[in-house]
Amino acid sequence: MRDMTQHLTLMTVHAHPDDETITTGGIMAKYATAGVRVVCVTSNRGENGKIFVPELDTPENHARLADIREVELAHALAHLGPIEHRWLGYRDSGMMGDPENDDPRAFWQADMDEAAGRLVRHVRQDRPHVMVSYNDFGGYGHPDHIRAALVAKAAFARAADPAWYPEQLEGPGALEPWRPLKFYESVFDIERRDELAALLKERGLDSWWGPQPDETDEQRAERERYMEQMRAATGPTTTRVDVRPFLAAKHAALREHVTQMAADNPFVALGPEEWARFAPSEDFTLRESWVVPTQIPETDLFAGVR
Repeated sequence: MRDMTQHLTLMTVHAHPDDETITTGGIMAKYATAGVRVVCVTSNRGENGKIFVPELDTPENHARLADIREVELAHALAHLGPIEHRWLGYRDSGMMGDPENDDPRAFWQADMDEAAGRLVRHVRQDRPHVMVSYNDFGGYGHPDHIRAALVAKAAFARAADPAWYPEQLEGPGALEPWRPLKFYESVFDIERRDELAALLKERGLDSWWGPQPDETDEQRAERERYMEQMRAATGPTTTRVDVRPFLAAKHAALREHVTQMAADNPFVALGPEEWARFAPSEDFTLRESWVVPTQIPETDLFAGVR
């Protein structure tokens, strides 16, 4: 079969700076290295996020946090390869229930059709064969992750239909409809979370998904309810992509997100060798496919497309 790698495009759709590396850093590095065109879309610049490094947690840095995280993102992507980047152009919504949720500029408040149209424009311009985002719970319930997942799913369905956003198909710079072939949701195995929590406990590090110090019965029950929501939203793992050769690049990229990755953050506290033991693959649910026949399980996001 003729090698089509140089003609293939992967698009990942994320919420904030750092999500791209945590969730898909391995596959972006793997496919970029193989000659696949990789496009990373970020919904907002994370301007309402916390700063987790005490010496950086200053009013001045909060005032310019969007600019700081834009630079961090660019530096992170540079470790992963020749990644093209796009912004959707919304504002960080904060955590669920925060006042920032109500800001009309927030991604959480975005009109779904308008937001999907922004992403459809990128899909029609960049012509990805494969799209990757989160499940309908956004992986862990963050409003921007939920919205990114729903917008990505809508754009996957609408980009090929000329009845959607016909203004994009007319006039100077007119685009053409484009049908991506496969849509994946990222999976982080809950059982792996338990294994990781145990490993971190051995190292004297806390994990937010494990039992917390001085946790009350009510707090424990709430945490367990939350974990059950995560389990219920997580689809079956249909696709495991081995990323072990790229974990050093992923780890270096994570360390560029300085304002979010304190030294005791599990993602950076454990090195590439430990992550190779804990998470040698990035895993996904194949949620939509125009590839016939589709053979599950897969080890390649472009299975059936090449």
